[in-house]
Amino acid sequence: MKSIKSSILFIFLGYGLITLVSCSGKGDQARENNNTDSPVLVILGKPGDAGHPGFSISGQVEASQTANISTRVMGYITTLNVKVGDAVKKGQVIATISNNDILAKRAQADAMIEQAQAALKNAQKDYDRYTALYNQQSASAKELDNATLQFHSAEAQVQAAEQMRNEVNAMLAYTTLTAPFSGTVIQKSADAGSMANPGMPIVTIEQKGTYQVSAAVPETEINQLKQGESATVTIKSINKTFKGNIVQINQS
Repeated sequence: MKSIKSSILFIFLGYGLITLVSCSGKGDQARENNNTDSPVLVILGKPGDAGHPGFSISGQVEASQTANISTRVMGYITTLNVKVGDAVKKGQVIATISNNDILAKRAQADAMIEQAQAALKNAQKDYDRYTALYNQQSASAKELDNATLQFHSAEAQVQAAEQMRNEVNAMLAYTTLTAPFSGTVIQKSADAGSMANPGMPIVTIEQKGTYQVSAAVPETEINQLKQGESATVTIKSINKTFKGNIVQINQS
């Protein structure tokens, strides 16, 4: 089993927040036995009294970072490349969403850009011609103004078409779902072929080796805690103990 040295444990309290950094232990075994949601015992020493056994509280241990993988666009799930228990790496493709409609929109945007660029090319020629004629006093100021207006309008149309293509490309990128960090798939909420809606979780990934503990303590006890104080977390279900130190306290 791998150790979780220097992994982070968080203890959420009724009257504050304590963050612990573990120093030793076999946290992976806790995950493999699916016991991180089991109650744990946290022992905290009281500052200024090294001989005092401190006090204990009950808490819950879980991964400190999880991510629900979801899409921003509606569509059918065309591929789902993972199952529960699979290890994934950051950037790995988890699933893909049908993108035929988006590809059609991109083709339309490409055609609009081509047409706009052709119109801009003609407008540029007219502008150059009327500029030369105006300098030769063979064209009026109004004719030059019209040519200038058409040129700027054609430029704007090219920019609008390019912006549309950029937006379509962004939507297309949303159809490929990747892992935001390396970890383990702990839940699968959909299957290939099912409809995915924006924000709907498809799979849930948990970062491996980093855990947190949530617990509630009385106000009288939280006021006695100090940053840097030692703490011990015992997971009874696997008979393992983790030692750590308080690195953050946020009073509510």
